[in-house]
Amino acid sequence: MAKQHKFTVTAARGMLPLLADELKQLGIKNTKQDQGNIRFTGTLADAYMVCLWSRVAIRVLLPIAHLHAETPEQLYEGVNALPWEEHIHELDSTIAVDFNSFRSKIKHSQYGAQRVKDAIVDRFRTLFGLRPSVDLYQPDVRINVYLKHNQATVSIDLSGDSLHKRGYRVSNTTAPLKEHLAAAILLSAEWQKLARQGWALIDPMCGSGTFLIEAAMIAADIAPGILRDYYGFTAWKQHDKDSWKQLKADAERRRQSGLARCPVIVGGDADARAIEAAKNNIAEAGLHDRIQVNQRDLTEWPKLAADLPKAGLFVCNPPYGERIGRADELHYLYESLGNIINESFSGWRTALITDNAQLGKFTGLTLFDSVPFDNGPIACDVLFYRAPRPVRFNELSSTPTQFVDEEFDDKEHAPVEMTEQGAMFANRLKKNKKHLAKWARKSDISCYRVYDADLPDYALAIDLYDEHIHVQEYAPPKQIDPEKAIERLQEAMQIIPEVFEVPVTQVALKVRKKQRGKEQYEAQAAKNQRIEVRENGLRFWVNLTDYLDTGLFLDHRDTRQLVRDLAKGKDFLNLFSYTGSASVYAAAGQAKSTTSVDMSNTYLSWAEDNMHLNGFVSGQHRYVRANCIEWLQQAIEDDKRYGLIFLDPPTFSNSSRMEGVFDIQRDHVALIKQAAALLTIDGELIFSTNRRDFELDTDALSQLTIDDISVTTIPRDFERNKKIHRCWRIKLAV
Repeated sequence: MAKQHKFTVTAARGMLPLLADELKQLGIKNTKQDQGNIRFTGTLADAYMVCLWSRVAIRVLLPIAHLHAETPEQLYEGVNALPWEEHIHELDSTIAVDFNSFRSKIKHSQYGAQRVKDAIVDRFRTLFGLRPSVDLYQPDVRINVYLKHNQATVSIDLSGDSLHKRGYRVSNTTAPLKEHLAAAILLSAEWQKLARQGWALIDPMCGSGTFLIEAAMIAADIAPGILRDYYGFTAWKQHDKDSWKQLKADAERRRQSGLARCPVIVGGDADARAIEAAKNNIAEAGLHDRIQVNQRDLTEWPKLAADLPKAGLFVCNPPYGERIGRADELHYLYESLGNIINESFSGWRTALITDNAQLGKFTGLTLFDSVPFDNGPIACDVLFYRAPRPVRFNELSSTPTQFVDEEFDDKEHAPVEMTEQGAMFANRLKKNKKHLAKWARKSDISCYRVYDADLPDYALAIDLYDEHIHVQEYAPPKQIDPEKAIERLQEAMQIIPEVFEVPVTQVALKVRKKQRGKEQYEAQAAKNQRIEVRENGLRFWVNLTDYLDTGLFLDHRDTRQLVRDLAKGKDFLNLFSYTGSASVYAAAGQAKSTTSVDMSNTYLSWAEDNMHLNGFVSGQHRYVRANCIEWLQQAIEDDKRYGLIFLDPPTFSNSSRMEGVFDIQRDHVALIKQAAALLTIDGELIFSTNRRDFELDTDALSQLTIDDISVTTIPRDFERNKKIHRCWRIKLAV
């Protein structure tokens, strides 16, 4: 069996989910996502494969040591003691050092790099009487040192240079789009799937051709690193030449096979110099016979529409006011783009990257999603727009079937083109909507679930939040073909806003995967858009875009009501408090005091906002940032007591702010015992978990009185999914 190593793959802001998908597709399973990188365990061949095939990765690092380095001397001594002769050849070798520091005493990156270089050079002088030279451009071995909180990770940079440098860029234009960013935008727009289905691609402002080349490489299954003549591992002493040779050969075979499947890809630009640069780069990439580029003004594109497929991806990197254009004039450009797409490319999707998302409104197109990416030092958003006129996949070769619903037979809400299954889905949504609306109004509830994978073809959870819709896609059942599942999702996302009569921009879509191993649900975006909703006469802030969860667990509505019923005159403790919704209910139930404990400053601030929204602003309400497990132990030592405790811990947590890994099934007994130790004699603990296969160890908790209330805490809108959570009332045994 090949030797296993630990690797770190870095990526730019917003690209980690795409990188995670790439690693999964490459068959790399043992991964862990961190801030700015993904770590995995595998062979050298696995690392080489990432270097060759990842379209969004920046670097692939092989950590070889971890050192404590508060001073330059400690850094030097630690690096000097490492066996560099196992990595660097003794004769005529060159090295370079990249050094970065975060919240450490050694702050100057250039000085840190100098001390690391000195330590390596001095070791070679001592051992061999020779020293490696420095080559900052293409060294034989590039060393990466990352110093965080005075702890240094020393790595071999297997990529050698940033992986966005594909090797085809021989000509440039003003403010060119980096290759990995173009690839990330295309992957986010599902170009890989669309290309397989025969969709075309247009870039009317192609510049040096980056979008066009990356699109062709994705469509033709060409490894993004196949043209590179330099990697950081090729002169490394432990390089596995046979594995690399085999990977390169396989990639070349795939390239030859994929070129025949390349769809229509067309680009243009008003600048003749840009067209020349694009043609040079396209030729260098070996794609001159697969990509068409010509000099043409933006207004000329409608003339070409009749000769192109009915469906395609219209992708564009318009000028930014910060770089090459006046911001106060750019809205005319966006308006023109929107008019051209509406009038001549009505079956096409659109993806635009901009440093000013407000400009996108001038297109008049329907925004489907936006993703934050960085274009070099400029923070940007990629705006994804639906086709003005939806086109079924089979419309490329035949006429689509149209199902007309009388409810939509008006000018404002035109009928949606849908399959027979789509019509069934629409009817189920309308039935559920009608069934629950009266109940919700009577209960003063503006946020509730209206659909929960009722039909196997549409594995979605759909929640209403006032005039907004939150859609989560579950992994489809195994019997559903993955390609068919994607088509059904796209169809559902057309049907949902029609049924609920809301703009598409008020529908948020997320993909919810089952947690595996150490995976956790993390931030999804960074829009910071909150809306206010009502529940049982109380008000809460929710965020439908930035996180997988919205800030309000709807299935715990009845559990929160129980907290309100029990809270009067009691000191209330909310552990793992999240956004503090249970604390709001306790305060509304006239609790004597509330204490909300969570590790996240973001959630504690959110909890305080929720309390203030309902008028609970007095000093009797406390917000404590702490690891709940550590805080519980200290609270026991301090002899704190609470009349009511709400305990809803995460199923799993490996947060960087806590030591070790928390697993609810393994750790619940100790956690419940600690929480129960804080109860008053007549106090009560409400414990809940959403882990489906959870088993409460009642034998280990025999000193407590336990009442399973799971069934009675399932709200009406979750009756179709009675396993959504488990819940118990726990008291001290008398």
